[in-house]
Amino acid sequence: MIAARRHAAHSRAAVVLILLCSVIFGGPAMNASAQTKQAVPDDRPVTIEYYYKVKWGFADEFIRLFKKNHYPSLKKQIEMGRILQVSAVTPRFHNTEDGRWDYRVTITFKNAAVAFGDFDAEPLNRELWPDQDTFKREEQRRFEILLAHWDLPLGTLDLDKK
Repeated sequence: MIAARRHAAHSRAAVVLILLCSVIFGGPAMNASAQTKQAVPDDRPVTIEYYYKVKWGFADEFIRLFKKNHYPSLKKQIEMGRILQVSAVTPRFHNTEDGRWDYRVTITFKNAAVAFGDFDAEPLNRELWPDQDTFKREEQRRFEILLAHWDLPLGTLDLDKK
């Protein structure tokens, strides 16, 4: 179930990226695979921001579970070369409820194929968390305390380009 949610989130991210690239780079509509390849060359890193809005009073639990059950996977993927960098921030001040988010995790992937391609995390998860029952229960809890989660693929704009 968690893997399905992640896959759906990555699929939504790919659609957003395609739409964003279409707006930025223009051009006729084409199939998703061709448009992604045209808009983001395979050799260029791809950065995606992942926003998490947590139920009031549960932010500490969320980040504890994230650091325990997701961050080690991201670090392992850095070792594997899939991911170039992972960082996280939290706002210093609060915002309006409709614009509020609690954590932003920014991941820079090696390239578009890695960022949006199929990646089977199950073998990695089994290696990192042999107690799969606890892992799955805690990951379920991490998603239960979320109010919202969204992914924002970033495009680079060359402000000096005429």
